[in-house]
Amino acid sequence: MAQQNSFLDPAVISAIRGMPLRAKTVVEGFLSGLHRSTFKGYSVEFAEYRQYMPGDDPKTIDWKLLARTDRYYVKEFEQETNLNCYIFLDTSGSMDYGSSGYTKLEYAATLAASLAYLAIQQRDMVGFAAFDTRLRAYMPAKSTWGHLNAMLTVLERLPARGPTDFQAPLDHLAEIIRRRGIVIVISDFLEDPEPILRAMRHLRFRRHDILVFQVLDPAELEFPFEYLSTFKDMETGEQVMMAPMEFRKKYLNRLNSFLKELRTNLDQERIDYAMMSTATPLDHALFTFLAERKLRV
Repeated sequence: MAQQNSFLDPAVISAIRGMPLRAKTVVEGFLSGLHRSTFKGYSVEFAEYRQYMPGDDPKTIDWKLLARTDRYYVKEFEQETNLNCYIFLDTSGSMDYGSSGYTKLEYAATLAASLAYLAIQQRDMVGFAAFDTRLRAYMPAKSTWGHLNAMLTVLERLPARGPTDFQAPLDHLAEIIRRRGIVIVISDFLEDPEPILRAMRHLRFRRHDILVFQVLDPAELEFPFEYLSTFKDMETGEQVMMAPMEFRKKYLNRLNSFLKELRTNLDQERIDYAMMSTATPLDHALFTFLAERKLRV
């Protein structure tokens, strides 16, 4: 795995103003780590670069990459393995929670922006949708930098609000997206598993490969609260006061059971799953994406 760099820390990334600069910082930091890591094979498999071979045009050598890695790589401008990549982002009210100065939605939007930036660099086509109980934004797949900039502008302005309904908006997307590709769904998935699975089955029926990023806050994973507190449902507004120490064990048992059930069900549907705490550096998610992409091209 790549060495950790402070500028990939989610707290530092969230402080960068402007989604384009934020996404660029994540991706360039990730690529820098990728090419000096012990994660063998990825610098060769990465869609935009391959190792220099005798007979290649020296004009295609990336000299900056040579300076960083002491290895010769050439830029590939023609791709026979271009993908359609569709990124679906949950913008429901529960995504507005954050215990570390930034919310799950801010983390997830930065993840979506970074994945889109990386895909455009690989000359893949990228589409985007934001949803809660219905579609809040939709952009068909394109492969231009202008399209990416428009997408990042949308990502920067998305509010988190209301309840979640996976099935209705994802069913609609399954119907309007005709060309098969990789569908990346980013959400906290704090919802009844059955509607989630029905929506995923519809996408699988359309022959899409699916990669799920479940984004949760560390406080949701660890329940570190100690004192009498009021807890608020971010989607319904319902509030309850409780002594958290008395409920921690029960909460963690139910959470772990839910996460296990969700992952097992996704595995059975041949859907790739990655858990992301908002404390996790974003380069981990990009490694996961490239790993799944490598299996499909």
